[in-house]
Amino acid sequence: MATTRPYVLLSAAVSVDGYLDDAGPERLLLSNGDDFDRVDAVRADVDAILLGATAVRRDNPRLLVDSAKRREARVARGLPEHPMKVVVTGSGDLDPSLALWHCGGAKLVVTVDSALARVRATLGSLADVVSTGPAVDWTQVLDELGRRGVRRLMVEGGGSVHTQLMSGNLADEMHLAVAPLLVGQADAPRFLGPAAYPGGSLARMRLVEARPVGDVVLLRYFPKERSAGVTRGRARNAAG
Repeated sequence: MATTRPYVLLSAAVSVDGYLDDAGPERLLLSNGDDFDRVDAVRADVDAILLGATAVRRDNPRLLVDSAKRREARVARGLPEHPMKVVVTGSGDLDPSLALWHCGGAKLVVTVDSALARVRATLGSLADVVSTGPAVDWTQVLDELGRRGVRRLMVEGGGSVHTQLMSGNLADEMHLAVAPLLVGQADAPRFLGPAAYPGGSLARMRLVEARPVGDVVLLRYFPKERSAGVTRGRARNAAG
């Protein structure tokens, strides 16, 4: 039976030089209070929030809608207070004590055949667990979420997940909050890694919004709406 895949929205806060975090043991807070509230509003408007297992292990997030008014509005629309939490893992290395498994919202883990039994044994009744086969197949991930009634999906990381969805041309929208920080550490996690992105290096995504949120700049793009861009070349320096 054909399913309707969800609308996929990638959300990330990055430094000016493109990092999601620094290499230190504590999470680097790139956003400010106003931007965290903006993200909370986006969370309140989606059916599910997805993270890769590496980001879950690193950040130990709760993935909740913090605003009581937004939770009430969701319930008034016939939705649960919090979106479904979706974790994708190839290794099956998940800690059942992490906060995500013990707070609001349904939980789904998508894994691969070789890790399926391990994840089910580790998490028990804490989450529903399904496999996409021998490898993580993102089209199957989205089809599974569509079958579960997810119409809007927010993807909050990490970099490997963002890279795979962008290179697979599966992201419908991207929210990039650029913080006025420079990380500059080669071993720190980046927003996007090397990949064969659709259209190559000259394809220009459509920018639909650019606005300041305190000292952060929010950029909204529609990644699937790429133009041919300009011919390759360098502008001459006016001085010579």
